[in-house]
Amino acid sequence: MTDEALKQRIQETLKLLQNPQTETELADLAREELLGLLQSQNTKSDKARLILEIRAGVGGQEAELFAAELMRMYQRLSQRKGWEFRTLDISFSPLGGIKEAIVEVNGPLAYDMLQFEGGVHRVQRVPKTEKSGRLHTSAATVAVLPEVSESEIVIRPEDIRVDVYRASGHGGQGVNTTDSAVRITHLPTGLVVTCQDERSQIKNRAKAMTVLRARLARQQEEQDTSTRSSTRRAMIQSGDRSEKIRTYNFPQDRITDHRIKESFRAIERVLDGDLNALVARLQSAYKYESATAEYEKLFNEPLPVSLTETTTRV
Repeated sequence: MTDEALKQRIQETLKLLQNPQTETELADLAREELLGLLQSQNTKSDKARLILEIRAGVGGQEAELFAAELMRMYQRLSQRKGWEFRTLDISFSPLGGIKEAIVEVNGPLAYDMLQFEGGVHRVQRVPKTEKSGRLHTSAATVAVLPEVSESEIVIRPEDIRVDVYRASGHGGQGVNTTDSAVRITHLPTGLVVTCQDERSQIKNRAKAMTVLRARLARQQEEQDTSTRSSTRRAMIQSGDRSEKIRTYNFPQDRITDHRIKESFRAIERVLDGDLNALVARLQSAYKYESATAEYEKLFNEPLPVSLTETTTRV
């Protein structure tokens, strides 16, 4: 369909919606048609493989413990969905939390579910390390990076420095006694990626390159922010408590997603990997926002009707 034909169909549908004589059922159908016409990109993605980067933010030991809980949440979600969940690199804290973890997730519609997890996750609770019972606020950051192919992001050999060293931590004797861990530094950008999951230095290098390509792709996307739709939010990386996408309030058993301004109950169930209800609402909100943004791009004016005022919700 050409742009002109698309615009004409959109305007015809709008006239039907704006006509006060239009019956409710017909208006609902027209709204659904308008939504379909405006969706230039579907929220569904066939990307199956992605990389999650989880880091402790503000809050010291409590932030590290919370980062470990977030990692377990995504691991349990992966188990529920039958996805592969593999740790590429991890840095543990003395109390069993994590300072940083890089994991690979692979499975049907994995990116479709996890794409909205990128940002700062804030937790409010009394930490196990708190003796006076005071409520603390801490944060951890999550980055979601879809894997990209070698053809999409080309890395020249002369642009990287590769260092090998002895792996540490979990992995067994074979990992810990050989120089299998790999650190790759991308010289033009200063990006550094490490991987020590495999016993093979060659495999660790391949995985580190995969992570590096994903990070370079994200960096390139962020540089092109001005050309993207306003609904495509860049992931927040600073870890500051004020830059939050979601708050987990344990005393009130409430999770609030600040992007859609909605709250959910049963924190323990969500942290055990049951994110279905929360993700469904995010996907729905993104769908309507992206359609509204598409109208504004096509007509250079605000959409004159609401796409959500319908009795037959999708």
